[in-house]
Amino acid sequence: MLIFLGAFAVLPLVLPWLVKRIGARAFSVAALLPIAAFIDAALRAPVVLSGGIPFESYAWIPRLDIALSMRMDTLAWIMTLIVTGVGALVMIYCRWYFDGKKVGVGQFAAVLLAFAGAMYGLVLTDDIVVLVMFWEVTSVLSYLLIGFYNGRGASRRAALQALLVTTLGGLVMLIGVVMLVVLYGTTSLSTIVSAPAPQGVLLNIAIVLMLVGALSKSAIFPFHFWLPGAMAAPTPVSAYLHAAAMVKAGIYLIARLAPAFAHEEPWRPIVIGLGVFTMLLGGLQALRENDLKRILAFGTVSQLGMLTVVLGYGERNSALAGLALLVGHALFKSSLFLVVGVIDRQLSTRDIRELSGVGRQAPTLAVFSIIAIGSMVGLAPTIGFVAKEAALSSLLEAGTDPVALAPLIGIVLGSLLTTAYGARFVWGAFWTKKDAAGAAVERTPWPDPPIGFLAAPVLLSGLTVVGGFGAPLLDTALSGYADTMPEVAGSSGYEYHLALWHGLEPALFLSVGSILAGLALFWVVGRRDGTQRRWLPFTAVDAYNGTIRAIVRTAVWVTSLTQRGSLPVYVGTIFVVFVAAEGTALIAHTGWQADLAGWHTPMQILVAPVMIIAGIIAVRARKRYTGVVLVSVTGLGMVALFASAGAPDLALTQILVETVTLIAFALVLRRIPARMGDHNASVWPIGRALLGIGVGVTMALIAVVATGARVAEPISIAFPDLAYEIGHGKNVVNVTLVDLRGWDTMGELSVLILAATGVASLVFVTHRSDTLSRAISSLPTGALRTRRPLVETAEGPRPRAGSGSSRQAWLVGGQKLRPETRSIMLEVIVRILFHTIIVVSIYLLFAGHNLPGGGFAGGLVAGMALVMRYVAGGPYELGAAAPTDAGRLLGVGMTLAVATAIVPLFFGAPALTSTFWEAELPILGHVEFVTSTIFDVGVYLVVIGLVLDVLRSLGAEVDRQRKEREELAR
Repeated sequence: MLIFLGAFAVLPLVLPWLVKRIGARAFSVAALLPIAAFIDAALRAPVVLSGGIPFESYAWIPRLDIALSMRMDTLAWIMTLIVTGVGALVMIYCRWYFDGKKVGVGQFAAVLLAFAGAMYGLVLTDDIVVLVMFWEVTSVLSYLLIGFYNGRGASRRAALQALLVTTLGGLVMLIGVVMLVVLYGTTSLSTIVSAPAPQGVLLNIAIVLMLVGALSKSAIFPFHFWLPGAMAAPTPVSAYLHAAAMVKAGIYLIARLAPAFAHEEPWRPIVIGLGVFTMLLGGLQALRENDLKRILAFGTVSQLGMLTVVLGYGERNSALAGLALLVGHALFKSSLFLVVGVIDRQLSTRDIRELSGVGRQAPTLAVFSIIAIGSMVGLAPTIGFVAKEAALSSLLEAGTDPVALAPLIGIVLGSLLTTAYGARFVWGAFWTKKDAAGAAVERTPWPDPPIGFLAAPVLLSGLTVVGGFGAPLLDTALSGYADTMPEVAGSSGYEYHLALWHGLEPALFLSVGSILAGLALFWVVGRRDGTQRRWLPFTAVDAYNGTIRAIVRTAVWVTSLTQRGSLPVYVGTIFVVFVAAEGTALIAHTGWQADLAGWHTPMQILVAPVMIIAGIIAVRARKRYTGVVLVSVTGLGMVALFASAGAPDLALTQILVETVTLIAFALVLRRIPARMGDHNASVWPIGRALLGIGVGVTMALIAVVATGARVAEPISIAFPDLAYEIGHGKNVVNVTLVDLRGWDTMGELSVLILAATGVASLVFVTHRSDTLSRAISSLPTGALRTRRPLVETAEGPRPRAGSGSSRQAWLVGGQKLRPETRSIMLEVIVRILFHTIIVVSIYLLFAGHNLPGGGFAGGLVAGMALVMRYVAGGPYELGAAAPTDAGRLLGVGMTLAVATAIVPLFFGAPALTSTFWEAELPILGHVEFVTSTIFDVGVYLVVIGLVLDVLRSLGAEVDRQRKEREELAR
């Protein structure tokens, strides 16, 4: 089981490439993995049915008692067969559904297979914390699947709606999970379910929180509205996620927790009350829809309510019936969704007002659709009939108990509505319509689909009949879960068994009565146009939309109040808060101590006055660039201080940061006037001066107090030994960044990526994609420039025809520059130095573990080489030097860093644990390698990506925009 889970995590990564190579046929290849998992689960049937429970576990985070544990009892076994079996058929169906489509199909295939893996892990995991992780993964992946048509506003809104609702429910559930772990002292789900329940209000709160997560995932009122909206997704998504997989996650959790908590105080009022209401609400709305897919969507909402009631009732016979209902629903509802997909793909419509006579032209599709509808309604000899009769019988057994009477009445009324909208579906999809005069409407032309396209819905529909005749076998398979339910006081103790025929019992008459009444309801109202004024003045969708609008308006109000567009206001606010907060703390502190010295090295005496003078002159500077350069003097002064204090790494990094920052400022200053005019001169100079003095004095006092504040030995004293023993490096600074304090560096990398994204988003007006790096493709192949002797003509100098020589240009981008702005000497110098600088940057990267350097310094040096190419040849030269998107470098770098942190967890070690190898190699001699170097490579790529993004946005993109304005001005 763990092997399959790993395969589900890895194989989706290759699917985009496979789709590019063989197209939609890649779905058939992807289906092999769920097929293999299905076969594996099927082969375990003898063990599971005999009472055995296959179990595999791998200690993931031992300190938190969290493990990747897979436990296949009866409930997990049934869910595994559904998830993998239906998943495999849906992927085979996608082979024809996406045939001929190319855009986004590779990503869709990868996400769909990854979703199947997440559901596989969710239903099998025995660790309740890992279950929450899989739970949220399914929410994120379903967001991507629902929003597949991302060019449509409806798809984006539906995806976001589903994500917000299910994720919010998942976060609430996480609190309940934490409470259960604390109450039971374990993360094992099986232990929690089998252990005696601790009494108290905390358990009741935890149960309610868990139910919020389950109900939101399974679209139970008041969270039901996201499911019909999710019908904006491709039909295979609806068939899998919203019939057999994702919405079943909440039902699965209710079934999993019912043996332990069904008889606790808050359980039944919530589960039964909301389940019955959802069942009736969904059924009524399904009767009003004209879209086949939305009819099934609201029908799914209704039947999820029924599943919630029956499985959550908490009694042995109802649990047996509920599990049979769950299997039946997965079969007939996924089949019906796939049928709608066939109709939509062939006719480009799902509106029942536009369909007529399809049944006569597609008899096979119509017959198996009617079979699936019959199972949904509860007609013999389908599994739906068996399960529905079992549910009614289990509730009738309780007699006049109000707890059983409400769900019994609800299921009868829900079955009536199911029959009505089921008949509406068949009539709308396949029947020949009649106009107002009673004449038959012209048939909708039907192009026959490929046979393979029909295989999945036909097989799933046929299995509903097989399940009906195989009811005794199904009873044996499902009883293992039903028998885990505790005995209810006062019950008769009668054990119900699934069978196709139980005789003329009351449940049969209730079922037949509800079907006949449903057909009558369809005859009266089901054939009408559903586009009517809504019958509820306020719905859950209105509540959701109102909440979103309120959040947006609040955000706009807060933003307009705080973001005034003035940098001095922002900085001044920060400084005022700093002086007020820290000044209060300093005044309240009574035990001031100081350990001061005039200087530690003579360099401080020389550098400090220069930095002070530069700062004063910078305040008085009237030109922006002059002020920036003077401010950089203070940074360069810090370089001298670091170098004299024995911190070469800090000195190297500081000088590189100052240089790159100065270049960034220079790029920005091109867009604004060189001198500070009266309209943007400083206002409130006295107030600013006082604030500046206050900040300086406060910072100085903090530094003085900090010198004598330490009362314990600093942990940094142990860093040299730790760096060598744990990080296997002699450079304490670098080892600290990538190993001892790697999480800090991880956060800093995230900040760098956010900064790069923020800079780019402010500059790139129309789109974020980089077009300048591709502009180099317009230059001559091989970067060759033909030099021919010139001859004088009447029109001026012209190249002599038929002669000439090809010579490689120093900088290919130089050909795109104006002659008056070119510098041949600069081009030659850059050509000579560029590759050397890159080699130096790589040396700093790999030498940094034991010598000054590291990924940050190496990345900045490589960034400086790119700056040189840009300055010498402009944006086209930058595209030639770095023919890739900056976002890819940022993403790959962050991925390497995160992978270095996470991979040790899979081997039972703490995150960011490094491994050390050394060997004697021919020619190279003694070679040492530490895995934290991979983390450093990630840092290196992120820094290069940041510099490249700054150059592309503040440099190349600004150049492009200026050129466009000049052309428009002409």
